[in-house]
Amino acid sequence: MEEAQSNRFLGEAKISKLLLKFSIPCVLSLLISSLYNIVDQIFIGNSELGTIGIAATSIVFPLTIIAQAFAWCYGDGNAAYLSICQGNKNTEKAHKSVGSMLILTLVTSVILLAIFFPLMDNILYLFGASENSIGMASEYFTIVLSFFPVFMLMNMMNAVVRADGSPSFSMASMLSGAVINIALDPVFIFACKWGIAGAAWATVIGQVVSFIISFVYFFRTKTFKLTLKSFIPDFKLMGTCIKLGLSSFITQMSIVAISLVCNIMLSKYGAMSVYKQDIPIAVIGIETKVFTIVINLVVGVILGAQPILGYNYGAKRYDRVRQTYKLVLITTLIIGIVATILFEACPNAIMSIFGSGSGEGIDPELYAEYGALTFRIFLCLVTFTCTIKMTSIFFQSLGKPIQAIVSSLLRDIVCFIPLVCIIPAVAVNVTGDDNAGITALLWAAPCADFIAMIVAVILTVLFFRSLKKKELAEGKMAAYEGAAIQPTQKGVIVTIARRHGSAGKQVGKLVAEKLGIPFYYKEMVALAAQESGLDKEFISDINSNSPAIMRDLYLSTDVVQQAVAAQDKIIRRIADEGSCVIVGRAADYVLRDYPDVVKVFVDAPADFKVNKVMEMYGDTREDAEKNIKRADSARAAYYKSISGKTWGDKGNYDICVNSAEGLDKCADDICNYTEKR
Repeated sequence: MEEAQSNRFLGEAKISKLLLKFSIPCVLSLLISSLYNIVDQIFIGNSELGTIGIAATSIVFPLTIIAQAFAWCYGDGNAAYLSICQGNKNTEKAHKSVGSMLILTLVTSVILLAIFFPLMDNILYLFGASENSIGMASEYFTIVLSFFPVFMLMNMMNAVVRADGSPSFSMASMLSGAVINIALDPVFIFACKWGIAGAAWATVIGQVVSFIISFVYFFRTKTFKLTLKSFIPDFKLMGTCIKLGLSSFITQMSIVAISLVCNIMLSKYGAMSVYKQDIPIAVIGIETKVFTIVINLVVGVILGAQPILGYNYGAKRYDRVRQTYKLVLITTLIIGIVATILFEACPNAIMSIFGSGSGEGIDPELYAEYGALTFRIFLCLVTFTCTIKMTSIFFQSLGKPIQAIVSSLLRDIVCFIPLVCIIPAVAVNVTGDDNAGITALLWAAPCADFIAMIVAVILTVLFFRSLKKKELAEGKMAAYEGAAIQPTQKGVIVTIARRHGSAGKQVGKLVAEKLGIPFYYKEMVALAAQESGLDKEFISDINSNSPAIMRDLYLSTDVVQQAVAAQDKIIRRIADEGSCVIVGRAADYVLRDYPDVVKVFVDAPADFKVNKVMEMYGDTREDAEKNIKRADSARAAYYKSISGKTWGDKGNYDICVNSAEGLDKCADDICNYTEKR
């Protein structure tokens, strides 16, 4: 019960104290990572490189995000898989997954080098480079690109370090690199007069330092140990980790898509206006870096709230879910409102931090003018932007991947990209003024925010209404409230896996009666609920009612992993007490190291299963077919997530029986098999 007790404080301690405890490290970590992007801009803008230098680095920024997208996908996916391995104590696959993903990260970085180097100028022009900025952009990108392997490995390894139970070490690694970057920027740019190359070298040296610190950690890991065998690629594990990290990849690549389309439009309409091409590109680059600080404050708070939300949602402490949400929402609104006031009241003061607007073809007055317009228009609904992002992570924390993805991508991909193309074109056509396009373009962001905010509010209201209905509904598990483990003699342990409608539960019960041993089905769920503090219905549903879309993401969430760990612990405890029959819950895999385990799989022809479901649940034939498909798909995904094996594969079981031949006959066949072993 020690593990359960260690988690129970999430359902008992004061929420404000919990939020401070978990959010502060997250906020600091994210702010440190944002320093890499913003420090260069400040020093460059205040040097002789001026606005052209800022434009050059702004053009390169989304290209580094492409590398980061792959690294975060591999790292976050591997981190989620490590959590799964920790839950089922699978140390063998843990080290193989880390080694495989390190190799994949390195290979991907080499592929990006092979693509970007030959096509560098073409890519930079595509992302908004002008004749004035192409030289600096190319010089800066050449150095940064050369260190892509280090950059990507550093990001991937940091995620693994956090998952290994060392978030402070991960933060120290990032902080060390950021401090080195900040210290070297003025030395290389001003003292050594290396120009844009100095900014690039300061950045990559900081990355190398972070990489070395993370690399050293891999010799003192807690939950896995790397050997030469670890680095033999396991393609199945790679696929699993990529699925688990897909949401991180989508989020990062959406930033690339936004930057690409936005820069193309800025270049097009900027060139038609008095501002020309470089001023809008540079100003939006500054706006992006400043906005990153604001959004990271919000993301840090909601990420800190994740374990609180996840645990209490799983425990059906909906009152604490509401309290946590309200506290996070209030914090988000305060951050957004303060940022809005600053952006509206003193945009020029913010712009001045990045220089006064200098360089070939740059008019300082036009630079300041467009900067003020950008902060006042583009970010006028930044409070909505923050709330939308918070809503997305809120749903992710509760194992609601569909709502999370909708909240996240609606604003950026569905709304912003089309609007940033349509609004300036309409403005130019309606007014006949070439200058109208570059100003009208700025309204794409608040329009996207407004639309996405409406959807986010609707999703949130519907969710909390569903909580209210759940609170009013009667519990399905009351009959198992007093469940307890029944000690018995040492002997055979029969695990029953079954397809929906095959009557596998009834077969298991008959086997237990014939052998005179205890039978466990829903009792396991009730015992796991007692172990973890989570709700019985929630645990009951994880392997049968998980969402059909984004199942891997759902099964990797913290609260689901808590449920899986508690359930597996109970299954082992039941097995330790002696002979029994256990139905479902991937017990055959959980007890893989136990002697005297008979692994059974129960199936039946399609018509038998459909008729059985119609008889048991009163379904129509069409509904029965759909429910069988849904339930079997969910069970297969659950089994795959914790074992890496294929559910229903005959090679995973000792005996497979056809329940259509008769339930008593199936039970007799299983009993005979156990006696002959």
